[in-house]
Amino acid sequence: MLIAATAGIAIGVLLVPRAPTPRDAQEPPPTLTFLGAPLPLEDGAIEQAFERARRYLTGDFQLVLPDGSQRAVKFSRLGAQIDRVRLTALIRDARDPTSPLRLALRKKGSPDHTALPVPVAVDADELLPSLLVLKDEFDRAPVDARLDLEKKQLVPEVLGQLLDVDASLAAIAVALQRGETRANLVFEPRHPKRRATEIGDVKFDAMLGAFETRYNRAERYLARTFNLRLAASKLDGYVLLPGEVFDFNGVVGPRDEANGYKVAKVIAEGELVDGIGGGTCQISGTLHGATFFAGLEIVERYPHTRPSSYIKMGLDATVVYPTINFRVRNPYPFPVVLHQTVKNGIVRAEVLGPARTRTITLIRRITSAIPYEEVERPDASLPQGSRVLSQRGVPGFRLHRYRIVRDGAHAVRERWNDLYPPTTQIVRVGTGEGGRESVRPADDPMPEYVADELLVMTQGLDPERGGKSDSGDDFQEWRDPGKYGRYGWTEAAGMPLWRPEDREGGASAKSRPAP
Repeated sequence: MLIAATAGIAIGVLLVPRAPTPRDAQEPPPTLTFLGAPLPLEDGAIEQAFERARRYLTGDFQLVLPDGSQRAVKFSRLGAQIDRVRLTALIRDARDPTSPLRLALRKKGSPDHTALPVPVAVDADELLPSLLVLKDEFDRAPVDARLDLEKKQLVPEVLGQLLDVDASLAAIAVALQRGETRANLVFEPRHPKRRATEIGDVKFDAMLGAFETRYNRAERYLARTFNLRLAASKLDGYVLLPGEVFDFNGVVGPRDEANGYKVAKVIAEGELVDGIGGGTCQISGTLHGATFFAGLEIVERYPHTRPSSYIKMGLDATVVYPTINFRVRNPYPFPVVLHQTVKNGIVRAEVLGPARTRTITLIRRITSAIPYEEVERPDASLPQGSRVLSQRGVPGFRLHRYRIVRDGAHAVRERWNDLYPPTTQIVRVGTGEGGRESVRPADDPMPEYVADELLVMTQGLDPERGGKSDSGDDFQEWRDPGKYGRYGWTEAAGMPLWRPEDREGGASAKSRPAP
């Protein structure tokens, strides 16, 4: 798509031509300015103008950024081409005493009207990729003001920006029409939601709620650990004003390579697979635990499609950008501050404020289990007849969760129902050539999943210490294993339990009698 850079020039508003007079015919042609230098309208003017325009398009064009810095690009990358037909017509009209252009030049007579426009066509299809590259480079999201809890200081907001491609394209076309070698790129400002003036006097002396989960520090989990720290850094120090909703996806942002995230294990349709940003759900789950016991209002929260090893059922919170979110509202008449750290194998989330007045209790009861199935998948990379446990089955669960919030003599009970679908047990069966001794199968190391049938956790003020608590996260925990909290319960319930001897194609675990 070509955009004529001469569109919209003064020629479009010229006076209506009138019949020439003998005086007009005898009047010498005017001397025009073309690309900053005189261009006498004599024989060879067309070729002289064309050569001058050609040299103009062989140099660099500067794209000016908001901070005043410049990015040099070749005219060819702008898709700029000389419109020779238009240039020829302009010079011929300037020499013709009867043409509207000649009459306008004589009528106006000022230097602004004697400069001949540069007839350059801009190919938007060629220019657009260059602008999109710059857009990817210079677009930035706004950053809210926050508190640096380690340095005990306020970090001001940062203004974001978006490159306006259409407006920048038009600005470049106008600059080329004028024979200029630079144009200002047009950016739209993106304003942060939280400004430093709003949170300058926030108090965070007391811990309203806290929660911890653990992560594996082994070298093979370094990418996941990196993702944990990156996601936690996005929300650490975030101030939630009274009545305001914290939006995890909105604050943490996209989990992709462009934002620095790495490939690690994620849960997709109940299976562990490699994915960008693996580990982010541990940040949201740990934060959910802290906000739960801080008494914040849970606006939106979803369990995983399978129980997680790092957190108890009922306290996890899965997130997927931008479709699955975790959101909480601050019900207090004062701001609260979110604090999250990842170090020494522990992910810790805290909700801070001026004073704690509430005691929070979680009651989680498993009401039923859903059996998992076992499937076999042929695998030509394994020797004929060998079997490997690719994914251990995990039962599904239905459970009730209660939160009891006590504030002095007042208490409120909330209830939620959670459903965790069963995770299929996957066995890879070898179909390839070679003896069984040529392969050392590695089974899924995850053990049988067990969970307490009844779990009670309380965090808050300690009545035995006069309603005081040193850390705010001293849990009082009571558990009843019940029918789901002891190893061997899945096999007793008739679900296939994998054993090492199953690698050699022995008796199917499905057909074994229950012990």
